[in-house]
Amino acid sequence: MREGVAGGVSPAEARVLAAIDEAETVRLLAELVRTPSVTGTDAESELQHRCGRLLSEAGMDVDVWKLDLDALRADPGFPGAEAPRTEGYGVVAVTGGEGEPALVLQGHVDVVPTGDLAKWEGGDPFGARITGDVLHGRGACDMKAGLAANLAVAAAVHRSGVRLARPLAVHCVVSEEDGGLGAFATLARGHRGEAAVITEPTGGAVITATAGALTFRVEVAGRAAHGATRYEGVNALEAFWPVLTALRRLEADRNRDPDPIFAGNPLPYPIEVGTVRAGDWASSVPDLLVAEGRMGVRLDEDPAEARRALEEAVAGIDDPWLRAHPPVVTWPGGRFASGRVPAGHELPAQVAAAVADVTGTRPAETAAPYGSDLRLYAAGGVPALHYGPGDVRFAHAPRERVGLRELRDVTRVLALLAVRRCGVRG
Repeated sequence: MREGVAGGVSPAEARVLAAIDEAETVRLLAELVRTPSVTGTDAESELQHRCGRLLSEAGMDVDVWKLDLDALRADPGFPGAEAPRTEGYGVVAVTGGEGEPALVLQGHVDVVPTGDLAKWEGGDPFGARITGDVLHGRGACDMKAGLAANLAVAAAVHRSGVRLARPLAVHCVVSEEDGGLGAFATLARGHRGEAAVITEPTGGAVITATAGALTFRVEVAGRAAHGATRYEGVNALEAFWPVLTALRRLEADRNRDPDPIFAGNPLPYPIEVGTVRAGDWASSVPDLLVAEGRMGVRLDEDPAEARRALEEAVAGIDDPWLRAHPPVVTWPGGRFASGRVPAGHELPAQVAAAVADVTGTRPAETAAPYGSDLRLYAAGGVPALHYGPGDVRFAHAPRERVGLRELRDVTRVLALLAVRRCGVRG
């Protein structure tokens, strides 16, 4: 907490802030990073059970349950998934207090795969290496630092002895990275709150809206031939080029007039091809190319409209081969709609006030160009925003890291917010 701010907080707030153990929070973050909880793996379940134990030790009423995957997948609102999965667990903890939780702190335990290990300094993505004031490792900012902050707030409230008038809830979820199954299951179980802060990395800003994202697959046909007589065939890779050009034109069209909340973002709704597979023999002309990618969904846009826009762009390509052999577009994987805090809601101002009290600086309010669990909470009637430690530019990369000072500040902000929103008994 910055110098001179102590007089600006209540005695109860000061007690909770004093109960935050910064060294313990860093050790917890390192422990979380060292658990290789890649989406869909056993370690993801292991970490959920660890979070449940920590929240129970913090004196909270904890609900840990095994997800009914078949029932969730059959639900019309199922948000999609990409990683193979045989099990999953939900974890929700609630403090004492009257009525519905006044605040939910939410974080996901899963992380994306590591990629090429040779690109990680030290060679161990899960080593939780600390240099100076920075902790490195897969998940450090996306989003185990946010998860550690949530757990640290719960522990500090318990340690302080402050009794909240309204409950504080902590939601730990799986499968955010590939669609949001964990958040979907949590809401389907009936866990709600008046408002939620999702502690995704925001670099000091308060993110009150997120674009959506859809996973697409495009199959482009060619005509096989021996490589020595390639003129007898049609290379599917070359046939794909007009498709990529059409996707780039569509991307430009969809980004011409973005919502003003994206000010400063040059590309709020990207369309990118992430994988391309073609051919099965080096001396053959490939007769099939399969490309998969992600498409940004605009704020307040029905995802069905976004899908239709891409399908029409591909169907409208003026190319003789593609007219005779139309590319096939399908939509596997995660389905992220957009989401935003309702206009005029009190939560952004409350978070901004707590940030100013801790850091001395009022945060910027902005939007994110990626999908998240925010849209599921918003659709479930729980206004939600992002505020958490870390810079998303380091996420999903071998340089992933988080500043420990930022972790400390965010933990203090969330502690203040929890006491202010939940109130104090007596």
